[in-house]
Amino acid sequence: MLAFELNEIQRQHQAAGQLWQEFLRVPALSMGLYVLPPGGSDPQQPHTEDEIYYVVGGRGQIRVAAEDRAVQSGSIVYVAAHVAHRFHSIEEELQVVVFFAPAEGTGDGSRE
Repeated sequence: MLAFELNEIQRQHQAAGQLWQEFLRVPALSMGLYVLPPGGSDPQQPHTEDEIYYVVGGRGQIRVAAEDRAVQSGSIVYVAAHVAHRFHSIEEELQVVVFFAPAEGTGDGSRE
């Protein structure tokens, strides 16, 4: 069994000093913590994998394709592979647990 505690993931993320830190990788799935500061910019590009964002803290907006939506602690957002998306208008530090399926960087670029 693999098990994780969010407070430990947050501590490791802060020590690493990066926006993104992966904490789980298996062939069919990967997960990481993504943290963006207030007023920060989100540099990500579309991925070849489907994603689910689970906001564990903060407030801001996410744009998926041409649609904007407010997000806050408890928000869950699905983004299909290859769809442009980014967080913006970040009011409070966003802490987002990200799920990729299959694992990030392993998508073949096709859609079923």
